Amino acid sequence: MKLVDALLLSLSLALMIVGIHQTVTQGVEASYAIFMFAVALLFWFQYRRMQKPEEPPTPKKKTKSRKKR
Repeated sequence: MKLVDALLLSLSLALMIVGIHQTVTQGVEASYAIFMFAVALLFWFQYRRMQKPEEPPTPKKKTKSRKKR
């Protein structure tokens, strides 16, 4: 995960927490914009993840098998 992805996810989570606090203290009308901004950041994060080129799977290392005596 790149720095920008981590920041988008963290900021979105922080805004969700702030939105929940605002909802409890002042009501949904006061926190609606905060929730919409948090959801927009989540969509942006998901868009960035979907645009990444898919990495090929890495081959497993072969280990030498020991013979029992």
